[in-house]
Amino acid sequence: MIIASETKSSTLKVDYNMGYVWLISVVAAMGGLLFGWDWVVIGGAKPFFQRYFELTTESQIGWANSCALIGCLVGALAAGALSDNFGRKKLLILAAFLFAVTSLGNALANNFSIFIAWRILGGTAIGLASSLSPMYIAEIAPAQVRGKLVAINQLTVVIGILLAQYINWYLVRNLPAGASDDFIRNSWFGQQGWRWMFGLTAAPALLFFLGMFMVPESPRWLTKYGKTDNARRILTKIGGNYYADAALSDIKSTIATEQVQSAGIKELFAPAMRKVLVLGIVLAVFQQWCGINVIFNYAEEIFRAAGYDISTVLKNIAWTGSVNLACTFVALGVVDRGGRRPLMLFGSAALALIYLALGFCYSGGVKGLPMLLLVLAAIGCYAMSLAPITWVVISEIFPNRIRGAAMSVAVSALWIACFLLTYTFPILNKRLGSAGTFWLYAAICLAGFVFIKFKLPETRGKTLEQIESDLVN
Repeated sequence: MIIASETKSSTLKVDYNMGYVWLISVVAAMGGLLFGWDWVVIGGAKPFFQRYFELTTESQIGWANSCALIGCLVGALAAGALSDNFGRKKLLILAAFLFAVTSLGNALANNFSIFIAWRILGGTAIGLASSLSPMYIAEIAPAQVRGKLVAINQLTVVIGILLAQYINWYLVRNLPAGASDDFIRNSWFGQQGWRWMFGLTAAPALLFFLGMFMVPESPRWLTKYGKTDNARRILTKIGGNYYADAALSDIKSTIATEQVQSAGIKELFAPAMRKVLVLGIVLAVFQQWCGINVIFNYAEEIFRAAGYDISTVLKNIAWTGSVNLACTFVALGVVDRGGRRPLMLFGSAALALIYLALGFCYSGGVKGLPMLLLVLAAIGCYAMSLAPITWVVISEIFPNRIRGAAMSVAVSALWIACFLLTYTFPILNKRLGSAGTFWLYAAICLAGFVFIKFKLPETRGKTLEQIESDLVN
């Protein structure tokens, strides 16, 4: 039994149907799994399609790794307006369909232009899922377990990353050590192996597609558009009649039909909303500019600079996924007990220190195990802090009537930041060296720590309506 803390029902004792809530959340979080899988699969495939397509310049390599982010931006921008008009559920079904089609498209691509086109379209699916899955879960979940349930989305992201990394390694585990570029290009690994890495993404995409037909629409979205009976039916199934009445009362107190119809760009950027919008954008951008995604997308360069060959690099990448998964479970255990703010502060400070150490190791010519351990430590700290908690916070802080549009802006900023990070890493690495690049990321993490300390309030245990009242009113 969980004691409800909704503003209209603080004295109610509610037996939540947690099996139903978890089922809904896990199905929606499949969007996160596909997000992680599709996002990271390119890291393992890169050494092979790079030789297949004969990519030789930093710009070509950077474009191959970052082009999907154009689609991510389009998907994130579209998610706000489309989900506010058509609902969260339909857009998640569309995302699942795109994941399936584009994974097969990349697997069958025979020239670089077609490969890029499918990657960009696949990025659209990532943009939709990354915005809508956590928002949908936040709108379904009771306040007391919302942090944990939204963090489930990040857990599935991590599981998707680990599955992609393991499959990438398994497919090329027999690649001879020290194989030449010509051998790789003309072997099964360079001709077909990388195609299987992309094509297998279609299997979980199909499960996500079918599963989304079994879950309800967001009751908050239904209430916004006057479908109160449908919303009450879903809320009753979650917590019973008293909970449904109290939750609907809370939602209606922050939403009026005329406000919903007029809520647009003008209201989104109104002075009352500016503070919370800036908070969401800065946190989203910082989650990317903290630098961790270069480890996922450029693991080959990072580990090879530390003295590893290709086959060992892919094994090390699988280790990073395992640590990522284990530490995400830590975040799930503490997010609704320890709070959002302490975890964000910890992650910022820890990454700054680890990047400083990585920089010194690169500058001192350190290779092998110490570098691997530092990379694993960075991923572990990120996985238990900035990775899941950022998504929790940006899914919580925006008002009900503009949540779709505001999430769209914040997630779009995240993907723009990710594009800049991913595209610029080869250039920074060449000009600043590995040491200078990681020292730059350390400085960004320090700036993020200062911002979080002075600007981020605690949202643990509050309903979405209470958070809106605190931040906007």
